[in-house]
Amino acid sequence: MRNGHRLGRRFGWLWGAYGASALGTWLASGAFPLIAIRVLHAGPAEVAALSSVGAAVGAAVAVPLGPWVEFRRKRPVLIATDLVRFAALLTIPTAFVFGVLTFLQLLLVSVVVAAADITFRAASGAYLKTLLPAEDLLIANARFESTSWTTTIIGPPLGGAAIGLLGPVATVVADAVSYLLSALGIRAMGGHEPRPERRETARMRAGDLLDGWRYILADATLRPLFFNTALFNALVMAAQPLLAVLMLGRLGFAPWQYGLAFAAPSIGGLLGSRLARPLVTRYGQHQVLVVTGTLRALWPLGLAFLGPGTAGLLLVMGIELGLIFCCGVFNPVSATYRLERTTTDRVTRTLTAWTVTTKATTALLTAAWGVLGGLLGPRTAIGLAGVLLLATPLLLPRRAAAPLAKPEPAPSRT
Repeated sequence: MRNGHRLGRRFGWLWGAYGASALGTWLASGAFPLIAIRVLHAGPAEVAALSSVGAAVGAAVAVPLGPWVEFRRKRPVLIATDLVRFAALLTIPTAFVFGVLTFLQLLLVSVVVAAADITFRAASGAYLKTLLPAEDLLIANARFESTSWTTTIIGPPLGGAAIGLLGPVATVVADAVSYLLSALGIRAMGGHEPRPERRETARMRAGDLLDGWRYILADATLRPLFFNTALFNALVMAAQPLLAVLMLGRLGFAPWQYGLAFAAPSIGGLLGSRLARPLVTRYGQHQVLVVTGTLRALWPLGLAFLGPGTAGLLLVMGIELGLIFCCGVFNPVSATYRLERTTTDRVTRTLTAWTVTTKATTALLTAAWGVLGGLLGPRTAIGLAGVLLLATPLLLPRRAAAPLAKPEPAPSRT
């Protein structure tokens, strides 16, 4: 399986930085709504706006940053976005201590953090492509995926304990510190990063904002994967609030049972990410992408048949385990496929467009499914999302990608 395959000291620092910030994010998951409810006594509309409006506006703010970052060294951008998130999050406990925390501040911080998140992801993808040779990208993405699922397993329980002992503001401090640790880790990488070649015209034009989308839509293999990813993620996430209503309301599950139903199956993501490279080596990248992309779409429909009691809990855990395992294989393969199909001078803009579209589609469908849940009931709306998910494999690339017309220069690893 080549689990011991070394990717170099610089990747090690980048991987550690990713792990630190991912753990901080999961420690503080749900902290903003809790602060809004417990500290600011916000109502349901305000809490909903905090998650939806903050993410949507943050995505809009990130759009012009993609072309701007494209022609700059990526490591300073990564450090800067980490420090921006650290500073923004730290304003919340500071304002809380002085008794001046407001809902508007929470909303503004969520916008800043969302925009910085998108920019960091896009810049880190571009940086990874220059840091490692193409044959190591899948190993690197699988390690990131494995770390993501590991922090998903351990972060929420630790965060819940911290919230119970110290309150939700304490977990925001932990999240802020995690970004500072990430910035320090990326700073410690060292090494020389060449400056990207500039365009003939240095001034950014309005049309440049759409370059990422143009590149995706012009590529016959990226285009279907782009639509598949956006629609799949949006439909899965749109059903989550309705599933919470169904489980915690009508079916009478306890909060700890609800948390267990989604935390324990995350072990499937850890296992799937470790199998991604062996499967690609044996069956080929395109075959693994199509098969796991199809299999992951089959599971969510079963949630519409959820019942009460132990049997219902086991059903949710089984469905989530299968879904997350397939995603654990699919995600690193998809991320590698996307990097390989994108030329180095387009990666930041392409990844920015990809993430912005995914987040916007998720926000839109989550709002729409909230309305459908109110009209049809949560179970019917969950079932409808599951039925539509069955069609998403039709959007997967039908054939293996041809090599890029212009070969990419091999990165030098130190």
